[in-house]
Amino acid sequence: MTFFKSISIYLVVVMMLVTSCKTATLYEQNTFLPDHQWSAKTINGYQFNIEDTNSMYKVFFVIRHHNAYHYKNIWIQVDMKAPGDTLVKQTLNLNLADDLNGWLGTGMDDIYDQRIPITPKAIKFHKGICHFSVQHTMREDPLQNILSTGIRVEKVRP
Repeated sequence: MTFFKSISIYLVVVMMLVTSCKTATLYEQNTFLPDHQWSAKTINGYQFNIEDTNSMYKVFFVIRHHNAYHYKNIWIQVDMKAPGDTLVKQTLNLNLADDLNGWLGTGMDDIYDQRIPITPKAIKFHKGICHFSVQHTMREDPLQNILSTGIRVEKVRP
C-alpha cells in the first residue's frame, strides 16, 4: 500500500468519526490558578446565558488537580442565581478519589480532570443570565496543587 493511499484511508476514517459524533450544547468556564493554589478568600465567578428554556440541564463542578493534592475530597461552597429564582447556596463535599480506584476522573501523567455533578438531577433554567460562584471551604489555605476550577452546564439529551 502506498503512503498516499494509507493517508487517504486514515483521513476518510477520521472524517467519518468526526461527522458521526454529535456534540451536546454546553457552557463551560474555568479559572486557571497560575501558582497551583486556591485561596479560600478567592471566589470564582461564572455566568452563562440560557436561551433554551425547554431543555433540562445538568451542572458540574470542574476541577483539574495534580496527583500531589493532599486529600481525597474537596469541600466547596456553590452559589447559583438563575433569572427569576432566588439565590441557592450549597456546601458540597465532593469525592476526588477512593481507596479502590485512586483518583477519579481522567488523568494524564500526574494531572487529573474531573467533572462532578453538583445538581442531583437535571434542572430547567429561565431565560437569561445564570450566575455561579465557587469557593473552597477546606481547612488548608491556600489549597495546594489545584490547577483550575470551573462550572460546566450541559443540555440533557432526550
